[in-house]
This record gives sequence, C-alpha cells and structure tokens, in this order.
Amino acid sequence: MQVLAVMALLSAGVSAQNPIIRDQFSADPSALVVGDRVYVFPSHDIKAPEEYGRKDWFCMADYHVFSSSNLTDWTDHGMIVDQWTAPWVNEKGYSMWAPDCKQNPNNGKYYFFFPAGAKPMPTADGRRSMGGNRVGICTADSPEGPWTPEATPIEGVGGIDPCIFVDDDGQAYLVMPGITITKLNPDWKSVSTDPADRHRVEGVPTKGLVEGPYLYKHNGKYYMTFPWARNVEEVLAYCVADNIFGPYEFKGVFFEEHANKCWTNHHSIIEFKGQTYLFYHHNEYSPEFDKNRSVCADSIFFEPDGSIRMVKPTLRGIGVTKSTAKIELDRYSELSASGDSIAYLEPSNTFAGWKTVFYEKGAWAKYNTVQFDKAPKTVKMKVVPPSAGKLEVLQDEKVIATVDVPADRQVIEVSAKVSGASKGVHHVKVRMATAGKIQVDWLTFE
Repeated sequence: MQVLAVMALLSAGVSAQNPIIRDQFSADPSALVVGDRVYVFPSHDIKAPEEYGRKDWFCMADYHVFSSSNLTDWTDHGMIVDQWTAPWVNEKGYSMWAPDCKQNPNNGKYYFFFPAGAKPMPTADGRRSMGGNRVGICTADSPEGPWTPEATPIEGVGGIDPCIFVDDDGQAYLVMPGITITKLNPDWKSVSTDPADRHRVEGVPTKGLVEGPYLYKHNGKYYMTFPWARNVEEVLAYCVADNIFGPYEFKGVFFEEHANKCWTNHHSIIEFKGQTYLFYHHNEYSPEFDKNRSVCADSIFFEPDGSIRMVKPTLRGIGVTKSTAKIELDRYSELSASGDSIAYLEPSNTFAGWKTVFYEKGAWAKYNTVQFDKAPKTVKMKVVPPSAGKLEVLQDEKVIATVDVPADRQVIEVSAKVSGASKGVHHVKVRMATAGKIQVDWLTFE
C-alpha cells in the first residue's frame, strides 16, 4: 500500500456521469448528431448580476456549444453568441431562453435558433414596433463555429423555446410552444406565410403550462414531446401522429417530476450509434435554487407498440468510462439499502462535486460499464477526512483488491494491489469491509 498526500481537492471533470456539463450551469439541451460526434447546445444559467432586478428568476446572457465522440468526454467549444453581440437583443435582458440547432440541407450550413428579449424595433410595415421575446439565428460552417448572428430576428415570430425539425424530404419546420408547426422557407431565415403551411397541434393537454416542444421521428411516426406542468413541476409528455401536421393523439408521460421538486425540465432526443438518448436538465449543482440547472443525459427506449418507456433518471448517465479515468463513485448505478450516502465535497462550492460516504460494514456502491483495456495492477482512491477502515473493490462481484485507509486528517490518495481482474467491460463495486467511516472522492485503475 502507498499513501500519497494531496494538498487540495480537485474539481470534477466534464464526463458522461450526470450532470454531463460539470463546470457551469446549463439547461434546455438541444442535442445534434454530426458524423461521429454529438453536439449539445444548451442555454446557460448564471447567478443574477447586481443590475438584474429579479434575483429569484432565470438569468441567461449567452450560449456555449459542447461535443463528444464517446458520450463520456465532453469539450466546451466556447461561446456562440451573447446578449451584447447579437444586434437585436436587449443588452440588459438576461433572457436568452432554450435554443435549437440543425444543419440546413440546402446549403450545408448550421443554423442556431435562439430566443431572447428584443430591443423595440419597427416591423416590415414600418407602423409599429415589436419588442418582447423574439427568435433569432446564428449561422456557421461548423457546429463548433465561429458563429455569425443575423442583424434582425425572424419576421413575425415571437415567443421562446424554438424547435427545428427537418423531415426525411429535407423540408424544415419551426415548432413553437402553443404548440404550432410552421414550414421554414429554404433560406431558413423566414417562415412561410401560407396558412396551409401553419398548423396548431391538437391533442396536447389544455390544463397546465405546455412549453419547450421537441419533435422527433421514430419508425415513420411523429412524436411531439414537451414539458408539461401537470400540477406544479414539469413532466415530459408526448403525442403521436402519422403526419407532421397531425392529427396528434396524446399518449401520456414518459418522464415524471424531479423528486426534489425542480420546477422545469426541457429536453431533446437523438439516436447515436444505434441507441436513443434523452438530454434534459436538473438542478444537481443548485439544490436550493432551481433556476440554476445542469444538463443530464440518459438512455430512452421505445416499446414494440411505439410507446415511450418511462425514463428513470440516473446519476451514472451514459457512455463507457475508462478504467484509467477518475471513476466518480458518487455517480453510482446502484447503492446498498443502508450504510452509505452521497454528500457534496464542499457545500459552498457544489461544482467541486460529491463524495461517497461509507459508514456501515457491508455497505456498497456500484458503478456500471467500465472499460478495462488491460487487466489492472493497481487501484487508487482519493479519500476525504475523517476516514479510516478497509474497502473491498469488486469487478463483477469478484473481489480484486482490498484498500486499507489509514486514519488521516488530510485529503489522501491510497493505493492497493489488484489481483484476478480481467480486461473488457465490467461493473465495479466498492464495499465497506470493516466498521468505521470512509469518504471516497474517486477511484481509478492503473
């Protein structure tokens, strides 16, 4: 055994474990598959600055774009646009709501649609001004940017939470809360004015707020999915139709209210490498204030009859974790019935992440889907004081190491020899082998 002193806690990295964006608040994720990468375009919650009057409300001033090729390692490609560089946006609005992004098959460019509070400006007839929430566009040759904002928002379109749906024939549609579906013109900078090209979706609930629609096509059917404030907090629900303009039939809820009463949810759905994924948000990093949210992702499944199976949100999230990465055990797949719990490393800095606290012999935490490229020789853990005792490390229920954690008053890394482990994809379990208390930040194999 080797004990290494560590001077300070390390911040959690950006990884497949939920939340997937772990260094800033994020919400309303619009996911897009481009080749062998997934791009996520979320809104960006921030703490309200002094000049923003509503400290109890959502506050959003810019957008970032993130991507991953393995759904495990996520890269922040930086800012797309903010309220100071979009010419038509109110510079003091802090109301850059849920966006969406798609590629235009007509010219190959990427179009980022974003809603925001607008400066008052004349309409085309020149007789009146139109402020409020509008929908604007940024364009780029690559989903990573650089992005160029249009000087004005889309004429005649007001509101928030746009969704862009591109059908199999290449025709694009703008879906807005209400819920309405309108054909986009080929330039994607304007909508059709023909009444035949605009339809209101019937079949959505008439009681309670319905917002943030996301239209998804599966096995030839159109799934209109949306957040719905059925009581107070939002669930995710859906309607299904054989034709894009309907009629749609309400099918029910596929994601229940968050257990901690986070008021909102907002989502997107993609298929990537043969699996369908749901991207959504929760307030994991802000448990006392649900206007600061974080993007999460989990698998979603369709039943043989076409219905959507109820999604159970997880901490583990999606993707395969390398055994040589820092395995955040607190983002567990399964936890024993008693004897362990999850807590913040630093309650005053939630972005520092969490720890797994073992305090009863036999208590365990399981972390699924770890890729071992080689049979490991050593396991290393970072533990937080006060800790003392022994932990067993298991690979698919087989004990492969016993880690002795000495009593110490500082953050330490402890190592132990691994014996009998195999390469391949396995589940990892950590189990308390003695009485006492041990607090684990992360573990890794070498």
